[in-house]
Amino acid sequence: MDKKVYSRTENVVVSASVHRELPLEKLATQLEGAEYNPEQFPGLILKLPMGEGKSSFLLFSSGKIICTGTRSLKEAKKAIDRVVEEIESLGLPVTEKPDIEVQNMVASGSVGGPLNLNEIIFKFENTEYEPEQFPGLVYHLPNSHITFLIFGTGKVVITGGKSEDEMEEAVHTLRKQLEEIGEL
Repeated sequence: MDKKVYSRTENVVVSASVHRELPLEKLATQLEGAEYNPEQFPGLILKLPMGEGKSSFLLFSSGKIICTGTRSLKEAKKAIDRVVEEIESLGLPVTEKPDIEVQNMVASGSVGGPLNLNEIIFKFENTEYEPEQFPGLVYHLPNSHITFLIFGTGKVVITGGKSEDEMEEAVHTLRKQLEEIGEL
């Protein structure tokens, strides 16, 4: 594998269910870092100090939790566990282990060399490029839910993956496709 071709996870978004109703008004008054304005948004926004992490959560009365801001699935699971501990500390028992599901991952990476985006737009399908609006080319990887933002430097932002392996494989697939059309 080419060492200049890589992906590094920047954000993992997971959903979880704590299998119980959550009294959002009570949580809003008793959890530090909670914001709840049901007229504007039906969920409670929670930002907990997580050591190094900058995790944010959306809690819904149904018991569903969305967590964003972690850099790995392991970190996301720890963050969800922390929220469960906070909920339980308020006398609201969570009797089932939360079901955690990755919704999206975002990674930064590189295909290993500079690119001519003006050429790629004509050689790849599933692309959008308006350099007057934004310097990156948007490329939807065929037969996949992965989307790339590709920059002339060869740097990429990858979104839509559900695992770090999938993201890494996608950047190598993109590299191969670029080689096949003579762009690398």
